Amino acid sequence: MDHSMTTTTFELSGYKVVRQLGVVRGITVRSRSVFGTIGGSLQTLFGGNISLFTELCEKSREEAFDMMLDHAEKLGANAVVGVRYDATELLNGVTEVLCYGTAVTVSRD
Repeated sequence: MDHSMTTTTFELSGYKVVRQLGVVRGITVRSRSVFGTIGGSLQTLFGGNISLFTELCEKSREEAFDMMLDHAEKLGANAVVGVRYDATELLNGVTEVLCYGTAVTVSRD
């Protein structure tokens, strides 16, 4: 599914929702490696963006998003509206990232 067919709103500009197919989600659970934790800890000494953790977070969100799109396609959707993210720390250094939304079929207005 094309990423432009997703939105955090409940309407997709230029399209009409024809059918709602239900909630779709993608879940990934990630942990930091020992080296990543040490590297991130060293970066905190200098302040600013902690790029090692930023990269881990971005990869986790991307993976969860792609899994959500796969779930939507399996239901026959051509768009996902109301996209949201959630994250929960399960253990120290182990985080679940959830991406969810409503799978829909849309047609041009």
